[in-house]
Amino acid sequence: MTLTLYNTLTRRQEPFETLVAGKVKMYYCGVTVYDYCHLGHARACIVWDVVRRYLQFIGYEVRYIQNFTDIDDKILNRACLEHSSMEAVADRFIKAYFEDMARLLVKEADEYPRATHTMNGIQRLIHELENKGFAYPADGDVYYPVRKFSEYGKLSGRKLEDMQAGASDRVNVEDPEYQKKKDPFDFALWKAARPGEPAWESPWGAGRPGWHIECSAMVRDRLGDTIDIHAGGADLIFPHHENEIAQSEAVTEKPLARYWLHNGMVKVDGEKMSKSLGNFITIRELLDRGVDPMAVRLFVLTAQYRTPIDFTDEAIAAATNGWHTIKEGLLFGYQYGRLLGWEVGTALLLSKPHSLIPETVERFQETVNNDFNFPGGLAVLFELAKELRHGRNILVHEGKIETSPEELHRQWQTLVTLAGVLGLEAKPEVKTSTKEGLSDAEIEAKIQQRQEARIAKNFAESDRIRDELQAEGITLIDSRDGTRWHRN
Repeated sequence: MTLTLYNTLTRRQEPFETLVAGKVKMYYCGVTVYDYCHLGHARACIVWDVVRRYLQFIGYEVRYIQNFTDIDDKILNRACLEHSSMEAVADRFIKAYFEDMARLLVKEADEYPRATHTMNGIQRLIHELENKGFAYPADGDVYYPVRKFSEYGKLSGRKLEDMQAGASDRVNVEDPEYQKKKDPFDFALWKAARPGEPAWESPWGAGRPGWHIECSAMVRDRLGDTIDIHAGGADLIFPHHENEIAQSEAVTEKPLARYWLHNGMVKVDGEKMSKSLGNFITIRELLDRGVDPMAVRLFVLTAQYRTPIDFTDEAIAAATNGWHTIKEGLLFGYQYGRLLGWEVGTALLLSKPHSLIPETVERFQETVNNDFNFPGGLAVLFELAKELRHGRNILVHEGKIETSPEELHRQWQTLVTLAGVLGLEAKPEVKTSTKEGLSDAEIEAKIQQRQEARIAKNFAESDRIRDELQAEGITLIDSRDGTRWHRN
């Protein structure tokens, strides 16, 4: 089973081969920290989190770097509106980012470089570009001469002559920045300081870096000249990633990345979700409405990662229902394991790879190996969860099992393991109440109430009482001889 990936650079699906056997160097272009993250950010962070988890699952050692853009006009504008500083705004929203991602169970990267902490590397890279004739100063600014890089456009597939024809009506010749450039397509590597803005000293005068050079420098400083995977949203292909390639490869004369991977956008009514359009919902707003974080993960993973995905109330409702099915399966062992003679509540549950179902794991891996086909992987999880639901129903309603306890244990362990690869987790709720729990008499009384509801064919009430007892750690087993119960 060979992992194959769609490479934006080559426009085809290719076998995955790393620079060093068994190791992956991966960089994800992270967020610009001027506001709370929205669902579009959640999709990207979840997708690349699962990519990293899956690579580790199939045996790779992954070094995963994700940056924060903490120098940007949007950050400066917010700081001005709040009579604050760029640093204070960035720090606030970096903290919020970690809070949101923790709720979504997105694992932390190995390192989070910030542009403001990479200033020496940024200036060094600009200096090297200048020495090679790929940078020129202009009144305190420094620009990259795009036409000098013969492969410009190889990632996006855009040609300068086509872009030039379409841009003729949009060029403002009175723009001071335009007048500094030797060519309209040249982009800024360094921007001269403006009054009232933070600035750093440099050989070209006080100023701050352009956006594109920041990522080139952070990749090089943390991972070297060439990496295995460079990831980001599809909206970054041009100009950001195109410009990264032009900057980095002009200096190193080596490929910046072997594989360029891009996730599709989240759309609302057919339009990309973005702050500029005002059609976004923040992660915390969505979760504070009561949407389960795992339902959000499921919503993201039900679509192929490269395709757009539409955010609707119906889509979230469907993801929530899907999560309930998988959650039931994940909780099966905690609720019924002792009854079946398992060892429950210890690390033993996940420490025995030999207790997984190899055919199921192989099918999961074969599916996901096709360009990270996470929807196909989810289908395998749903099969396992439904098998466990069937086993639970037989156990609860007939007081017996059709499948051996050992096979149920293998099904459950396999589900928990594969769900963990996708970052889907469920654990029994830990009660914080000081109440000791229901007495035997109280339990018997509730069972009698449930029996009366069943006789009256009020099955909704019957299920409610059963679920209420389950929440108290009481499992009911129905049989022809009546209802038995035990404490979990």
